[in-house]
Amino acid sequence: MASKSVSSRPLPRLYLALPSLDDPAPWLESLPGLLQAADVAAVLVRLKPSDPRSMISRIKTLAPAIQNSGAALLLDGEPELVARAGADGAHLTGIAAMQEALPTLKPDRIAGVGGLATRHESMSAGEAGADYVLFGEPDAHGQRPSQEAIAERLQWWAELFEPPCVGYATSREDVDAFVLAGADFILADDLVWSDSRGPAAALVDIGQAIGTAFANARGQRQGDTGHQSDTGPAPSR
Repeated sequence: MASKSVSSRPLPRLYLALPSLDDPAPWLESLPGLLQAADVAAVLVRLKPSDPRSMISRIKTLAPAIQNSGAALLLDGEPELVARAGADGAHLTGIAAMQEALPTLKPDRIAGVGGLATRHESMSAGEAGADYVLFGEPDAHGQRPSQEAIAERLQWWAELFEPPCVGYATSREDVDAFVLAGADFILADDLVWSDSRGPAAALVDIGQAIGTAFANARGQRQGDTGHQSDTGPAPSR
């Protein structure tokens, strides 16, 4: 896997995780507007357990509100429902779950993976064909690594490997740190839904924070490598 060029790395995008849902109806009116509040690349849909037919129905009901806004719809687990429900892919937790799901998802659907405790597990996921790796999400007990540890893992991945890396942000400071570290996507969850101003305002702020941190990161990196040539092309985004 080849490393990504700093100069060609695009502006990081948002990956929005919805709260666990049973009835999609309340989201149908609000989601399209929310997804226009910032540059949301994908939405992670978490379904409360039910029978497969009911879960597929929920996904199909919700899908237009997400996909017509230009975002991908990923299921949290449930890879066997992805194609049947018209979703774009699944997020899996752990190497074993990802490897089990790959024959169902590939080559047409997205297979992302989190729950990667070590560098070796992360590399194994990339080599197995993960479309992205997620760092920093809470474990089953609600615990997560420190911001510094997550940023270090993101920077290591971004410098060495081609598949995108996602940083799970729980604060504005996380957003800044993870973008500076080289995250391709910022996953936002409670950071959006617990904001007292409402989710739209939170998404606007996160989007602005990503843009500012990215500009600062590029400025720092260009400063580290010296001035750009006056006759050469500007770095592409």
